[in-house]
Amino acid sequence: MAKPTAAGWISLQSKRLLLLLLVVFSVSTVVALFVRNINEACETRRDVSVSSSYGGGRVQLSPPPVVAAGEGLKSPLGFMRSKLVVLVSHELSLSGGPLLLMELAFLLRSAGASVVWVTYQKPSETNEVIYSLDQKMLDRGVQVLSARGREVIDATLKADLVVLNTAVAGKWLDAVLKEHVHQVLPKTLWWIHEMRGHYFKLEYVKHLPSVAGAMIDSHTTAEYWKNRTHDRLGINMPQTYVVHLGNSKELMEVAEDYVARRVLREHIREALGVRNEDLLFAIINSVSRGKGQDLFLQAFYESLRLIQEQKLQVPTMHAVVVGSDMNAQSKFEAELRAFVSKKGIYDRVHFVNKTLTVAPYLAAIDVLVQNSQARGECFGRITIEAMAFQLPVLGTAAGGTTEIVVNGSTGLLHPAGKEGVSQLAKNMVKLATHVERRLTLGRKGYERVKDRFMERHMASRIASVLKQILQKSKRPSM
Repeated sequence: MAKPTAAGWISLQSKRLLLLLLVVFSVSTVVALFVRNINEACETRRDVSVSSSYGGGRVQLSPPPVVAAGEGLKSPLGFMRSKLVVLVSHELSLSGGPLLLMELAFLLRSAGASVVWVTYQKPSETNEVIYSLDQKMLDRGVQVLSARGREVIDATLKADLVVLNTAVAGKWLDAVLKEHVHQVLPKTLWWIHEMRGHYFKLEYVKHLPSVAGAMIDSHTTAEYWKNRTHDRLGINMPQTYVVHLGNSKELMEVAEDYVARRVLREHIREALGVRNEDLLFAIINSVSRGKGQDLFLQAFYESLRLIQEQKLQVPTMHAVVVGSDMNAQSKFEAELRAFVSKKGIYDRVHFVNKTLTVAPYLAAIDVLVQNSQARGECFGRITIEAMAFQLPVLGTAAGGTTEIVVNGSTGLLHPAGKEGVSQLAKNMVKLATHVERRLTLGRKGYERVKDRFMERHMASRIASVLKQILQKSKRPSM
């Protein structure tokens, strides 16, 4: 069995400098710290009552945050000031979709918009994570409403804009709005992140043709949705906008801080039992067959065999799987650990529990492997985060990865599936034997991130979409 590393990670948190560094991670990373920080100081917030445009109800809305003179003009979302936006998430969790929507909520609040958050599928008993996320939104001036009832209907009817997040959120429309659905569709933007076939159900997306627009994270995914909805469901997509994601300012601060990266690298490697001069490949995703950890480990084993057969002189190579779940003990993870044991590479492979605090691992590794299978990732934010740390990316030639990684310039691509294992192994050997090429790929990746995958780029792209959706919603219906 591969040796566990959770204890080593816990020991790191006792070191004050590391904790200080962890505080400045990306927005998605900061969310992982919410559970520990629910008692942090809150910004002062006043609620005012605004009359609903339907039924005389009263909806509690937060006033726009105080913005210094001229500051609002700097935001591409400044035109959203005083607008009311309702955000509908299918769930509230630490997964990618809800975290992206929270990021949008905070961008809108910083621009002066009033934001209402609705979670459609919420467990009957609120757990610590949900409570912490709710509190964080309240602290940032986001109004959190129940998914059902008069109050949320009033807010939705009054809203200037409604954003549905993920395909599953579509069920909320009929379940809650009922006879009011068609009043809301003309001002609704549907933000879609899914690439899996089981999301293509009419019960989820039957209203998709009637919304003002759809926003999707990559061109590949947009094309897939266009073809799949037409061929399988017999419906057409609305006008679709592709919005690539961006890295937060907080993550970039860590990525561009040499001292921070060095400290994080030393501590993580110490916990893993990996020397500074060793070469560390990582796959950072929740452990599942679709993410390709099994094929990653097969390729890593094959790369070790190639190096031995060709008698190449390279640093000692290690692989780390970040995203494990030792408590779940899934059949797939058991297969991964059995493979490592069978091949006798337990001293070279390390499993780390799933975490959103990815920045320490990005600082510690030398190469990221993005090995998502089948249609790949819708976008794959970990890829641009790795490139911010000047890491070369070895990725599958599928999905959003092909729109991020420039093959031969910022990383190397390989086919998805078993046929890609051999090529991935060869690419690992290439980067192990050619240090300068590895570093050059990393530098080019960093330049590409600075050029098109920053928070300001994402905010500008979203602003362009929202302007068009707002204009559409004002047109009289035919």
